[in-house]
Amino acid sequence: MREFMQEHRLTRIGDSFLKYASSVIALGGFLFGYDTGVINGALSFLSQPDQLNLSSAQQGIVSSSLIIGCCIGALLSGRLADRIGRKATLQWVAIIFTIATLGCSFALTSGMLIVFRAVLGVSVGCASDLAPMYLAEISPSEWRSQNVNKNAVAIVIGQLSAFAINAVLGNIWEDWGPIWRVMMGVAALPAFLLWLLSFDLPQSPKWQLLNNSLTQAKKNFRKLGFPKVDIQKNLIRAKEMVKTEQDNLNIKEIFSNKGLVYLLLAGITIGFIQQLSGVNAIMYYGTVLLEKVGMSRGMSLYSNILVGVISTVATLLGTRLIVKHNHQRMLGVGLLGNAVCLGLLTVVLQGNFFSNTGTNIAVLLLLAFFLAVQQGIVSPVTWLLLSEIFPQQIKARFMAISTTVIWLTNFTISLLCPILLGSFGTANLFLTFTCSNIFCVCLTFLILKPHWLKISFKRVK
Repeated sequence: MREFMQEHRLTRIGDSFLKYASSVIALGGFLFGYDTGVINGALSFLSQPDQLNLSSAQQGIVSSSLIIGCCIGALLSGRLADRIGRKATLQWVAIIFTIATLGCSFALTSGMLIVFRAVLGVSVGCASDLAPMYLAEISPSEWRSQNVNKNAVAIVIGQLSAFAINAVLGNIWEDWGPIWRVMMGVAALPAFLLWLLSFDLPQSPKWQLLNNSLTQAKKNFRKLGFPKVDIQKNLIRAKEMVKTEQDNLNIKEIFSNKGLVYLLLAGITIGFIQQLSGVNAIMYYGTVLLEKVGMSRGMSLYSNILVGVISTVATLLGTRLIVKHNHQRMLGVGLLGNAVCLGLLTVVLQGNFFSNTGTNIAVLLLLAFFLAVQQGIVSPVTWLLLSEIFPQQIKARFMAISTTVIWLTNFTISLLCPILLGSFGTANLFLTFTCSNIFCVCLTFLILKPHWLKISFKRVK
């Protein structure tokens, strides 16, 4: 009885520390969301003739320069996290976030802004891969999905914060061109806070096991509230990994193993799916899109807040829902919902069924529903899948590759979006994304087979 009470007390302490640690790590997701969302409102101001005077093509370059850095950051994050650890990598990410954010805010030319946004992108790319992986590794099985979903929630809260700050600053100081500098500079505060709080974080005990830090790993397992049974299982699994030396797999060995090839293909497919939905075309260019259909700049900025609120509420509800259902099936349902929303948007814009005010309301509502489905189901499911389909010994590298695919696809879409918008119009842009979501539904059910994933995971494991 005494042993049971002691175990229960340690579990409660572990749960409290786990909640704190997971909240701090999720700050990386908040910064990810803020820095990808802030360009939405800032772009209109920094493009003014008395500021950086950006053309449509230059707008695409400024927006997509962040994504170039994200590709580099995501590609490097796996090896860096394996070499110096998850905690140290997150601390470096926070430092780069802070410096690059201030650099963007004080940029004097479009070239300087592009360079600093690319550097900022390195930290965003690292955070996008590192945060869900770190959260999964410090969480006992019963908390894993919930904690990984904290990152998805933090991303949309970061985007909502960017929209709200943009709207307030952009409407109060609408005649002051340099207000975009304040919009971008605000993110330096949570970035510094992440660095400050990161010193209290535990190292990933699973990473410590693979790096022969057995005593420290056991200490952190207990500190995080892992049950004794789970600790024992992780110890046995780590010994097997070290014994077989699977953590040193080279490229030739990966492609000679059918299970590894399928898991890598599945991760790449998930990366494509998340971005082909078109979500970041709206996140980056939402204000421009709403202005194109007839809204004023001030109303477009405030409309983004409504969209952000709905996305946040949908994420809070959706992350609870997806934990209880088959993740692959939920991904397919979410993508189908995306296609319906974007298809209706295309019809509304091409059909001229309503007055200008009626069209604006219909577009705003359909965009909100699209983002609710995307942010409530599709985005959190993709990050959850990436955090759970790979065995521990290949997780960092395969997640890095999958996340790099996400950012490469994102880069292509963000670069081409203003050009396609200028050449083909808003309605045809939505039609393109309607078709891409239908294509993604097919990919989900053709490639991401739950039983294939389980068989491949067990073979590698």
